[in-house]
Amino acid sequence: MKREIPPHNPDLAKAERRKSKRFPVVVPVEVVWRGPGGVSVKEEGLAKQVNAQGGLLQMKAYPEVGTRVELTNFLSAEAAQARVLALRRSKEGAVLGVAVELVVPSEAFWGVNFQLKKTNAQLYKLEQALLSGGVDLRVLRDFRDAVDYVRTTAGAVQKWQELQLQGRDADQARLLLLGERIRHTAFLSEELAADLDSGAVNLGTKGIAELYRAVEKLYQRLGVVLEHRGTKYQLARKT
Repeated sequence: MKREIPPHNPDLAKAERRKSKRFPVVVPVEVVWRGPGGVSVKEEGLAKQVNAQGGLLQMKAYPEVGTRVELTNFLSAEAAQARVLALRRSKEGAVLGVAVELVVPSEAFWGVNFQLKKTNAQLYKLEQALLSGGVDLRVLRDFRDAVDYVRTTAGAVQKWQELQLQGRDADQARLLLLGERIRHTAFLSEELAADLDSGAVNLGTKGIAELYRAVEKLYQRLGVVLEHRGTKYQLARKT
């Protein structure tokens, strides 16, 4: 039988203290608590906004505000104790989710997606600091490309998890990651070519021999792919 949604308690809602920024994620969780009469209640839900202190869960049935609950992350099987702080409602009064606070704060409980989102935010702050610090434009450009790569990868990981949860094929996310890897490799190749032309890279540069062998192997493999089944492809060249 479906539980009635407990009434909204504005005092407890106001009492919640947001200690750090929450990040949007999609993490499937199992929530277990004791209902009226000590009866064990188990519900599946999705964590949509989280930080190290807690998060916002979407569920079909909600425990009472103040209830102690046990959360289990379906992706990692890690468990954590939490307490219900408040219900979140829209302006129209519809329940958006239940806010929970982890008894022991944890950055690992919500999984890799949360950690990637948090790292991404920290990198953005670092980029702003570099902008105001007069860093060489070449270094700043390299930094931005690396950050963009992390952002795209984090987005693809989240997309992959969302598709898996929906029971859909995750090839779309894998293709996104592969395309980004190719783009990033092409960018680095252009940068290294410029370094070679300027003399910044020479025979004495550490790792140059390993790079040569890797590029040669990649060139051979690309040749096989581009001439697959006797069909030759003409690659567009910038003039």
